[in-house]
Amino acid sequence: MATCVFIQIRCKPGTTYVVAEEIALREIHSELYSTSGEYDLLMKLYIPADADVGKYINDHLLDISGIERSLTTMTFKVF
Repeated sequence: MATCVFIQIRCKPGTTYVVAEEIALREIHSELYSTSGEYDLLMKLYIPADADVGKYINDHLLDISGIERSLTTMTFKVF
């Protein structure tokens, strides 16, 4: 079963649309939103069950030019 995570992304000034376009081209996200506040983008991502969460995010997302910072929120099955 895949692990669902939410990733908030802060982009360098003027790069939000470029970053969002690169994420869309990689087709790794389930949902991607532009947001207000401290972060510019909110992404919902399903990470394969056999993958290490941190390594997957580093290898598939954080190498995108223009990303300044990210905040990952893990989800857990409660019910």
